[in-house]
Amino acid sequence: MKLQRKSGLRALAVGAAAVSGALVLTACGSNNNTPSSGSSTSSASGIKCDGSGQLLASGSTAQQNAINQWLKNYMQACPNTQINYKGTGSGAGITEFLQGSTAFAGSDSPLKPDEIEKSKAVCKGGQAIDLPMVGGPIAVIYNLPGVKNLVLDAPTLAKIFNSQITTWNDPAIKKLNPSANLPSMPIQAFHRTEDSGTTDNFTKYLKAAAPSDWPYSGGKSWQAKGGQSAQGSQGVSAGVKQTPGAIAYDELSYATSNNLQTAELDTGASAPVAISTDAASKAIADAQIVGTNGDLALKLNYATKAEGAWPIVLVTNEIVCDKGNKPATLAATKSFLNYIVSPAAQQPLSSQSYAPLPTNIAEKVKSAIAAMS
Repeated sequence: MKLQRKSGLRALAVGAAAVSGALVLTACGSNNNTPSSGSSTSSASGIKCDGSGQLLASGSTAQQNAINQWLKNYMQACPNTQINYKGTGSGAGITEFLQGSTAFAGSDSPLKPDEIEKSKAVCKGGQAIDLPMVGGPIAVIYNLPGVKNLVLDAPTLAKIFNSQITTWNDPAIKKLNPSANLPSMPIQAFHRTEDSGTTDNFTKYLKAAAPSDWPYSGGKSWQAKGGQSAQGSQGVSAGVKQTPGAIAYDELSYATSNNLQTAELDTGASAPVAISTDAASKAIADAQIVGTNGDLALKLNYATKAEGAWPIVLVTNEIVCDKGNKPATLAATKSFLNYIVSPAAQQPLSSQSYAPLPTNIAEKVKSAIAAMS
């Protein structure tokens, strides 16, 4: 069953309304929170409702479809805890967390060393850490009437998004799609307006798989010239849907919910790879944990040529304090995080076009949550 975004957003609105005017911001180390009220377990969901309070979080829009459903499930089971998550983009989410404005942040890019250092002012006696939580493939979405099963590769994508290939009947695209009736229509390439972890992961793929064709260093900010910008994952999908000749990168969940065409990738494997959650899981399972001091940041292999592996993937991390959390709301924060890493929350992700965490990574996340103080 596909995630119903509207019902999820209504649930968020109800939660936000319940705390409007009196919302208590529960950043690590903040001092104005509702006391914990013990714990209970919802027999229907198996969710353990430890603590209570009002939590504010923000960040990644890549995980928005997943977290909307998680919030709905959790707050139905645990009505004494209200959580409001704002999809502001990974960059803004980290900024708000480091300002002490939120209890946790969602980011599709791991924390940088300077961000971990800054976090020590918020996480009293500790630091911020990455908890991988939501995996998923980044789709190459397009709007090209009459053309299905489009195949692209990294060099061609790099040239398209760097404004070096500007029409759909370019020889490079024809070579990859010899039987397609490609029009002479101009290419309208969309990218994210705001700092975005999706942008970071997409450009890391271009840099890893087509280094001679993508001259930029990468990062959350879009650096290439030209193209059109749109706000958030939903804004990008809407722009492509409304614009014949458009192409963009976006999370698969947004591609499916907007009924958009997705390109296949020629990765150098024996056959072009079609995007799927299974194909993304093959890439994520090959990731290495490179974080230190309890940080679980992952290093992804964007240039993989493994059979059936989709190389353009992201993992959304929940950014939290390992130590220095406010005791009054620590239990509620850990309760929610324990739910979303549990099989009850992870297993349905594939039906929402996300990739559940590999078991070995999920177990490490559970241990990190247990150690939060």
